[in-house]
Amino acid sequence: MAATAGSSDNNPAFDADEDNPSNPAHEFAQFGAGCFWGVELAFQRVEGVQNRGWLLTGNLLSVFWERHDPTTLNRQGGNVGAQYRSGIYYYNENQARLARAEEYHQQYLEKGGRFGAKQSADKGCTDPIRCYG
Repeated sequence: MAATAGSSDNNPAFDADEDNPSNPAHEFAQFGAGCFWGVELAFQRVEGVQNRGWLLTGNLLSVFWERHDPTTLNRQGGNVGAQYRSGIYYYNENQARLARAEEYHQQYLEKGGRFGAKQSADKGCTDPIRCYG
């Protein structure tokens, strides 16, 4: 029995990736938010989200921000490793615009963060280091 590389008859993993959904009313969006099956269920519960045709709207971005902590590098809770990193992978300029943090959240920790106490890793910064744990 012989298998042909690139043949979807044998293995769909060899099929070419699609950057555009078959329905022009749909859009693709991809998120990295820690352990995938935990956030996958949260996204599946959003009305209008389909298995492979997600529309990047404020609603999906809200799910993304609410379901994980993007401030912890390569970590979500007790899970540690590069596979737990955060990411928003966009497919068009409108999605890129929506994915970027609004001005209020740009350099949020350096501006004082949630508690109004500036945290900075700038060279020469002499502010005391605070622990919130």
